[in-house]
Amino acid sequence: MNKKVYIGCGAGFSGDRFDASIPIVREFKKIDGPKYLMFEVLAERTLAIAQQYRLKNPEEGYSPFLDSYITPILDDCLENNIKIISNIGAANPMGAAKRIIEISRKQNTRKPKIGVVIGDDLLDYMSNEEILNSPTMEGLDFSNNKITAANVYLGAQPIAEALSKDVDIVIVGRTVDSALALGPLIHEYNWKKNQLDLLGSGTICGHLLECGAQVTGAYFADPGFKDVPNLANVGFPIVEFNSDGTFIITKPIGTGGLVNKATVTEQLLYETHDPSNYLVPDVTADMTNLKLEYVGENRVLVSGGKGKKPPEKLKATICCDNGFMGEAEISYAGPNALARAKLAGEVILERIQILGLQGQIRVEIIGAGSVHFSIDETSSYELPKDGDYRVRTSAIYPQKDQAQQMVDEVMSLYCCGPAAGGGGRGYVTPQSSTASILVERSKVDPNILVKMI
Repeated sequence: MNKKVYIGCGAGFSGDRFDASIPIVREFKKIDGPKYLMFEVLAERTLAIAQQYRLKNPEEGYSPFLDSYITPILDDCLENNIKIISNIGAANPMGAAKRIIEISRKQNTRKPKIGVVIGDDLLDYMSNEEILNSPTMEGLDFSNNKITAANVYLGAQPIAEALSKDVDIVIVGRTVDSALALGPLIHEYNWKKNQLDLLGSGTICGHLLECGAQVTGAYFADPGFKDVPNLANVGFPIVEFNSDGTFIITKPIGTGGLVNKATVTEQLLYETHDPSNYLVPDVTADMTNLKLEYVGENRVLVSGGKGKKPPEKLKATICCDNGFMGEAEISYAGPNALARAKLAGEVILERIQILGLQGQIRVEIIGAGSVHFSIDETSSYELPKDGDYRVRTSAIYPQKDQAQQMVDEVMSLYCCGPAAGGGGRGYVTPQSSTASILVERSKVDPNILVKMI
């Protein structure tokens, strides 16, 4: 007998659209069967920021957008047995669970039962020396920096373990994104660790869901080339998963966006270095034999997912303090604007040298190829001399006052720079650098704790 499991994704990154989950919940209320709503809101950058918040206040460190995502749908989810799975816990999963309890009290819902998965924080059970001596996959050298966070990517098994305790919500910290879908599937189908093809299919399913509306046409849209209807009301994805490992990608009825073979293919390839070896802690997924079949309006059937043995080592993200970034902008418009903008950039660079500010600095002219070219490079296309250009300067310095000094220099162009500069703004923010290391599985705390609130 085919058992269907329904999984919707209400967020694909931190700060994603806050009302996107409401149509999914509305759709799920009409459906019988296991239903899950995942919020994927964590990245290396957002985890580093969360760790900074936690260091300042031990009660914080979970996603600052938790209230915005959970408040609109909590009561409906609890009343309709829609389980919530999220990495919204970031650097403080227990704090996130406590905050959800507070929201439930304010809304006068029934008290949710919450499973909290911990164990991703390497600093709890590995020394700084062990972390520093681990092989580096990518990122900057952090050997001379203060480690502020070290989090290993956990897999789907602890999520499945939490669900086995009959919880309403599972909150995790650093896991692989696709585990938010694979965990419920392991739980519902009771998959074993050696059922690699099913685990591979579940991982591919999670990969398609994890970025939210990217798979339903949002990031796909390119007017006149790839048209997507009603993008302002784009529907976020829903998966209908079958017992045999096949699944359908769709979206809530009545929402905007688009689901077809092209949108699904683009998301399959997103952040996929090797489609035959997509590495996660539970399995190595193989996408090379996938078949996509259009089976109805905004409905694509995905089949052919395979799996191989999981990798021997686990990936972890290390965060370190990296000084302060100063950013400042000023605009030049009208006749000869490009020449004035270029002169402004040259003045900034010369002033920084005069002041002796040694740091990583970049000056670019927005509107003149700034994404691919900075001020000291040549654009590959003809630029109008008269137009609207914005000079942006950014630099990283060890000390906050150095970054502020750079910002002040840009602001001084109001009267000290080329004619008619305006619309200036500037700010200084603390910076973290990240690197990825590989950790032996045996070093990761084998007793993943699932705490009940």
